[in-house]
Order: sequence, then structure tokens, then C-alpha cells
Amino acid sequence: MSSRPAAGGGRWVEVDPARTERWVAGFADRHGPFAATAQEYGLLLAAPDGATAELHTPPGAPVTADLETFVAEAVVPRRIGLLLARKGAVAVGVAEGEELPVHKVDTRYVQGRTAAGGWSQQRFARRRDNQAKAALADAVDLAVRLLLPQAERLDAVVAGGDRRAVDTVLADRRLTALAALRADRLLDVPEPRYAVLLAATAAARAVHILIRDPD
Repeated sequence: MSSRPAAGGGRWVEVDPARTERWVAGFADRHGPFAATAQEYGLLLAAPDGATAELHTPPGAPVTADLETFVAEAVVPRRIGLLLARKGAVAVGVAEGEELPVHKVDTRYVQGRTAAGGWSQQRFARRRDNQAKAALADAVDLAVRLLLPQAERLDAVVAGGDRRAVDTVLADRRLTALAALRADRLLDVPEPRYAVLLAATAAARAVHILIRDPD
């Protein structure tokens, strides 16, 4: 389980779907019997001491009206398309539960920024821009070859890395079917490699919970 501060207060935790029921029981032990109400994002748990926990529906899972159904749906294995892009690297895959039967990682050199000025800086900037565009074109082609044929069988598409790069890839008209399946979450990942893609299969399935403790 990972944790990070949340904008506006509180903290986010990411819980493996199989541990959601245990996490909820721990919340009740710490804060007392809670009320669960359905929300657009999933479920809101409100404890008598003022603590709240927002359970966000995992990508591909249906919206549920009660906690028992939420927990049951969270552990159902689903087919999730993964698209990770950052700088000159892209990784795509199809996760089936915890497995990754379809995957491909591609890298293309993109020059770093230079401290040089004047004409040299402009020349390097143009070269870097062209390299970045070529890398994104490769990412689109990879998504077309590996993800698009799977679109009708995917429950969701989860992206990660650089938002602008991912947005650019999914803006390609050939990938409209994938863009329509895109989940709200954006995974925070380093430069994509196979190990990063493998870790993303778990992050894509995780139940995101926003916790706010009583004042």
C-alpha cells in the first residue's frame, strides 16, 4: 500500500483490490462504525469521529451502490490497456488481472536541454522538437498495432507518465476507440521500461482512497 499527500488536505492511499475489505475493517476499528453512501466516484465512508474515506472505483469496474458490491467488483480480474509515455520512451501492454500477456517497450533518443545560447540553442531546440515528435509518432504506431485490435475486449485504458505526451498520442484519430476507454487516473511512472510496465499493472488495478482525518 502506498500513500501520498492530497491537494487540499488529507492523503491518498493505493490499496491492492484483494486487501480492500481488510483496509475497510481497519478504518472501522480506528474511527468507529461508519456510514457508506454512493457517490459519482465510488463510495464515501463517514465515521462518527469526523474521519472520511473516499473509495474510488477502479478502472473498468462498474459503479456500485454498497460496500459489499464495491469490494466484490474490485477484485474481479479485468482487461486493462496500458499506455505509458515519457520523453523518448513508450510502453504499451494489455493486463489481464495481474498478468501481462501483451507488452512492448520502445525507446528513441530525445536530446536533453542545452545551456547554449543564440543560434546553437535554436538549432538544438529544433532538433529536440523533431526527435520528440518522432518518438510520439512511434508511440502512436505502437498503440495502433498492439492496443487498438484489443479495444473491444478492454474494460479500460490507463495511461501513465507525461500527461502532454499521452494526450498527444491518444488524440490521433486512429485511437478514438482507446481514448473513449481512458480512465481518469494518470499513473506517476519513471521512464517506461518493462519493469515499470509490469508495476503499472498493479497500480492500474489499485483502489484509490482519499482519507481525511478529523480536525
